[in-house]
Amino acid sequence: MRLRLKRVMMIKAGYTLGKIGLSILPVMAIQTVLRKTSPQLAQKFPHHFYKWLNRTMGARVTVTGQPVTGEACLLISNHASWQDILLLGGAVPISFVAKSDVAGWPIVGTLAKLGGTLFVDRTRRHAAGDTKNEMQTRLEAGGSLVLFPEGTTNDGNQILPFKSSLFGASQLEIAGQPVKVQPVSIAYQKVWGMPMCRERRTLFAWPGDIGFGEHLWNNLKSGPLDVAIHFHPATTIKQAGGRKQLAKTCEDQVRDGLANLLANCD
Repeated sequence: MRLRLKRVMMIKAGYTLGKIGLSILPVMAIQTVLRKTSPQLAQKFPHHFYKWLNRTMGARVTVTGQPVTGEACLLISNHASWQDILLLGGAVPISFVAKSDVAGWPIVGTLAKLGGTLFVDRTRRHAAGDTKNEMQTRLEAGGSLVLFPEGTTNDGNQILPFKSSLFGASQLEIAGQPVKVQPVSIAYQKVWGMPMCRERRTLFAWPGDIGFGEHLWNNLKSGPLDVAIHFHPATTIKQAGGRKQLAKTCEDQVRDGLANLLANCD
């Protein structure tokens, strides 16, 4: 019986992977046209595609809290896996800020480009200034950007210390007012409807010590996921009292949010 179920899951995983693979080129073509003809639709289209991807991959997402919509916002989130991009992107229309090497990753790099990800080259001395200018442009256009201030992925059971240096964008102003900053907690709660143990959750996290293809395949074979996303109240650097204080406030809220979501997943 177990062997039969394993075969069924492998067949289903292969079918899902095929659907995703076949969708990439047409979706990229549509997005290319939209960027030239309708920037507003180009901003919204990836959101709907991410929602489709989540459903296709069997990710059931529960959203709580009130995301900032209709105005510029920096979302500050914990980061366990490449799948965070699909989950957040399916929850609200947003773009991401990522290190430049992500652009070369298979599938994920393509999806990131589709969503208008802002790639940061940390090896270039003047890259910070270029990035700040691009962020300003995106935010002034009313878009929202996601930052992962841990600087890397974690095991899904905890968060790493937030790097205050990555909160420089919080100092930007839109129409003379500090940009809004909204902490977000993401928790991988269940698989097959059953709460995950700490060890099982690390299998869905992606610390980068295995190849992306292998990790994706293992995820697809594992069964449907239940994921919770909680949007905490938004704030600003002025309300927090400075960049370091803002980083600490966001870290505390995201950590507490993650703990609550993991503790209440029955």
